[in-house]
Amino acid sequence: MPYFTITIEDSGQAYRCSERQSLLAGMEALGKKGIPVGCRGGGCGVCKVEIVAGAYQKGVMSRDHVSFDDECGGRVLACRTTPESDLTLRVLGKMKKNVCRQE
Repeated sequence: MPYFTITIEDSGQAYRCSERQSLLAGMEALGKKGIPVGCRGGGCGVCKVEIVAGAYQKGVMSRDHVSFDDECGGRVLACRTTPESDLTLRVLGKMKKNVCRQE
């Protein structure tokens, strides 16, 4: 099973994520305290990210949190997105403070 490198543009941190693992699950493996994960099903919008570079597959996400325009602009929910190549992403919204904080 291929693994890809996911780089968080905001902090420069990177983590490995398999093609079968959501971006959120891989992000949790960074071990940062306080990463809000919400529902993990695409309904709460807490894990919104913007894919800056790379290929990905996305699942169903609530239109309350990801509009059609958001989706077209690469803004997706990390819990419903899996990598198909190495990716670079920006963390948006409620997760940014905890994911991007320096240890």
